[in-house]
Amino acid sequence: MHIRQANLKDIEEIAVLFNHYRMFYDQPSNVQAAKKFMKERLEYEDSIIYIAVYKGRAVGLMQLYPTFSSISVKRAYILNDLYVVEEARGKGIGQQLMEKAIQFSKDKDASYITLTTAVINTTAKRLYERNGFKKETEFDTYNYSFI
Repeated sequence: MHIRQANLKDIEEIAVLFNHYRMFYDQPSNVQAAKKFMKERLEYEDSIIYIAVYKGRAVGLMQLYPTFSSISVKRAYILNDLYVVEEARGKGIGQQLMEKAIQFSKDKDASYITLTTAVINTTAKRLYERNGFKKETEFDTYNYSFI
């Protein structure tokens, strides 16, 4: 198992993983849109993408988006995407991706990492809680959606 920061050479594998991630959240399959989106993230350097390789195959990805905390006057990160292909689950890959996200954020002196997951995604919630993430109870979150 090897986890490393992704680059443009990884775009084909990242696009397939990201497409599967989106399908997990009931989005229609669209590898071309996934490829375009992820390529832009890498070219514009506006996210940090890690890829997990197991037995020579890309089996997982994790994407962090930088943001800022006005209150702590520090950088923060949004862990927006964490995905492991179904046949590679249960091997600790999600845990290693989570550890990478936490270490990367600590190394950047971030004040926090935030994430959102589906209410029914109990497996992911167990992973997050096992790694010290707490369910938000102090603030209400609101979204204004254009889709």
